[in-house]
Amino acid sequence: MKKDIEEVLLTKQQLAQKTKELGAEISKDYEGKNLLLISLLKGGVVFTADLMREITIPLDIDFMAVSSYGDLSSSSGIIKIVKDLNEDVRDKNLLIVEDIIDSGLTLKFVKNLLEERGAKSVKICTILDKPDRRKVEVDIDYLGFKIKDVFVVGYGLDYANRYRNLPFVGILKESVYKM
Repeated sequence: MKKDIEEVLLTKQQLAQKTKELGAEISKDYEGKNLLLISLLKGGVVFTADLMREITIPLDIDFMAVSSYGDLSSSSGIIKIVKDLNEDVRDKNLLIVEDIIDSGLTLKFVKNLLEERGAKSVKICTILDKPDRRKVEVDIDYLGFKIKDVFVVGYGLDYANRYRNLPFVGILKESVYKM
């Protein structure tokens, strides 16, 4: 798999340090509040697992799988809930945890949906932001890294369901996804 990586963009150590910082900030901001982490599957699960271990206050966790990809490398703009939450979100403070925000369409859809379901608050935490791809505005409350418009994999991010288990974020060689 590593032979398919053009360049390591963020190392395991950089990701761990940023996750620790975000965990401390979230712990401070939600002290004394009921916090429910909403991990967006599949990509968000690696970051969520690391982040929740860095949060020092009590929390609950639930999972949601939302798809907006028509083919393997570009968003269709049509959002579909593949797996919905098990928890009732009414009157809870929610933190959506995502691996990457590019177009913003998925996050805007999910945030609006959770607000409509009666959440007390809905905030967003992402390890990666790709603002050059933004189609709709999304407020990111907790941000790891802004990255340029390149195809990245690793740390939960995939191409054709591969590379998620890489411990770093790397730029995928164009020859891999333009076959």
